[in-house]
Amino acid sequence: MKRASFLFVLLALSATLAFPGHARGQNTEPNPVAASITFNRDWDEYTPQNVTITVSADGHTKYVSHSAAKPPDEADDYHTEFVISAACKDKLFRSASEANYFDGDFAFKKHTVASTGKKTLTYTDPTRNFGTTFDYSENKAIQEASSTFQGISSTVEFGRKLQFKHRFDKLGLEDELKGMESAAENHDLVELQLIAPVLESIVEDSSVLNIARQRAKKLLAKAHSK
Repeated sequence: MKRASFLFVLLALSATLAFPGHARGQNTEPNPVAASITFNRDWDEYTPQNVTITVSADGHTKYVSHSAAKPPDEADDYHTEFVISAACKDKLFRSASEANYFDGDFAFKKHTVASTGKKTLTYTDPTRNFGTTFDYSENKAIQEASSTFQGISSTVEFGRKLQFKHRFDKLGLEDELKGMESAAENHDLVELQLIAPVLESIVEDSSVLNIARQRAKKLLAKAHSK
């Protein structure tokens, strides 16, 4: 009898170790690693015409942009991946939570507004898959998420242009950097550190005009201060 009791306890202990979730209560919270937010913008009057950014809960980010061209087979598609800062990632997921994970209609419909492109925000995790489409929204959380994503896009696209001009049009770097300084001052750039290597390469290139190198150095300081 004692031996049977001992075996029962041993089997119960083994089950507890093998399936700790069942022993302590199953965790029904969504797996944060599997959660992601995707932003898409379509705007024919802007370059790039289409941008899609997907941020995972660990900060890993996939960026795709498309610029239409003629003929179509010469269209400019750009793909890159990077990791955004924890502060930026947390801000985006907080905005998603405040906007009910984008479950609802947040589009402004009181009157016609100047279009800045059709935008879609989508939230996905193991238990939710919601999306909302708008051109403009009065919802603060929607505004914050949209402006953050568009700021990331602006930073990435400036980095692309700087790389191109550094290689093929060094005299054009100063104007591009001047425009970038203006965008930074208007808080239109987000995650400036993503293009720090591009700025560093300009600062260290003695064949670039000094005024351009100084502008790049100023922007680089902003990037490192984040």
